[in-house]
Amino acid sequence: MAADKFIEKLKTLRSREELLKHTRFFKFDPDNQPADNYFIGVRMGDIFNTAKEFLDMPLAEIEKLIDSPIYEARTGALSIMGKAAGEKKVSAERLKELYDLYIRRHDRIDDWGLVDLGAHQVVGRYLEDKPRDILYDLARSDDWPRRRTAIVATAAFIKKGDVEDTFRISEMLLNDKEDLVHKGAGWMLRYAGDKDRTGLLSFLNKHAATMPRVMLRYAIEKLDKDVRQHYLGLK
Repeated sequence: MAADKFIEKLKTLRSREELLKHTRFFKFDPDNQPADNYFIGVRMGDIFNTAKEFLDMPLAEIEKLIDSPIYEARTGALSIMGKAAGEKKVSAERLKELYDLYIRRHDRIDDWGLVDLGAHQVVGRYLEDKPRDILYDLARSDDWPRRRTAIVATAAFIKKGDVEDTFRISEMLLNDKEDLVHKGAGWMLRYAGDKDRTGLLSFLNKHAATMPRVMLRYAIEKLDKDVRQHYLGLK
C-alpha cells in the first residue's frame, strides 16, 4: 500500500503511444516537460484499475502521490480517494480523513480531471449530513479548481434528490470567468434537472438570457429540442 509501489506499477504500464495521446488533451511537449509536473504515458483506465488495488493506502502515502511530479500518480491519488470514499462500508473516520486531505491539499488538485475524481465522492459524500458552508467558501475562491469543486461536490446531494445547493452555487458562478467552471456548473444543473425538472426550468427562466453560453448548453442538453431552442434564443 506504499506510494512508491503504486508508482512502480504505473511505470510498468507506460508507453510512448499513450504519452502522445495525452498531448491531445493537455497540450504539452512530450520531449520537453517541466521537472515538477510531467506525464509518463499511462492510460487512464489502467490508472483507475491500479487504484482499485490500493484502496487501503494510508493517508500519508496518498499524500506522497498528491505531491508527486508525475501527473498519473496524482490522478491515482484522487482515484484512490474517490473510490475509497465511495465504498458502501467506508468508515466515518476514513471518510473524514480523505475529506480533510482533499481540502488541505487542494493546491495540488489543480485541474478539472483531478477535481472530478474526488469532489463528488470525497467532499460531497462527507458533507451529505453536515453544514455545507465550505462549499460556498470554495465557490468564492480566487482559485478556479476550488470553485469547480464547490459545484461538482453537489453531485452527491443531487443523487439523494437534494438540489438546493446546486442551484444556489450555480447562481454564484454565473459571472465566473473560467470556462471549466461554467462546464462544471452546467453539468450539475443538467443532473439536478433529472431530479427536479421544475427547479431547472425555474433557474433557466431566471438566468438563461445572461448565463454563460457553455453553462446553458450543458444545462439544457436533456431538454426537448423546442425547449432547448427557446432558451438558446433568449441569449
